[in-house]
Amino acid sequence: MLALNATKGRAPLAWGLAFGLVFGFLLQKGGATKYDVIIGQLLLTDFTVLKIMLSAVLTGMIGIYLMKSLGWVELRPKSGSLGRNVVGGLIFGVGFAVLGYCPGTIAGAIGNGYLDALVGGLAGILVGAGIYAALYPRLRQGILKYGDYGNITLPQLLKVNDWVVVIPTGLLIFLLLYWMR
Repeated sequence: MLALNATKGRAPLAWGLAFGLVFGFLLQKGGATKYDVIIGQLLLTDFTVLKIMLSAVLTGMIGIYLMKSLGWVELRPKSGSLGRNVVGGLIFGVGFAVLGYCPGTIAGAIGNGYLDALVGGLAGILVGAGIYAALYPRLRQGILKYGDYGNITLPQLLKVNDWVVVIPTGLLIFLLLYWMR
């Protein structure tokens, strides 16, 4: 989780909305809200979505750690576990495989007026979230605790400066993007 040091009130929500709108616009312009593009990614024939997501990871990683270095933000990561990743990945994967959209592309596809995203996607998100919320009290004491690794970042785990991880990871992502073009 990211916390803004100097900003109070509703400004973080406004910034979140602004960045969300820009991200949705870029998803739409990049073609990631189109069913055929997403299915092409799942079939490993069209890597548009991977390119968009890797570009977002690269930009976000550099931006967040630059803002952290400048003292503009503090990182407050949530605690994680292997169980949480497996359960979340399964829920995400099933929804993605059944409908052909992820939550971000569903929002963009709804904005484009695609009825399959509106009816199936929105219903899927609401039903899936409802099932998860109903099961959460039992899951929290069981599988979600499995493999708990705490609220640590990779640089903290390796006990190195953030940029020792960010720069090589950024270079690898950049080279992968260059290779995929």
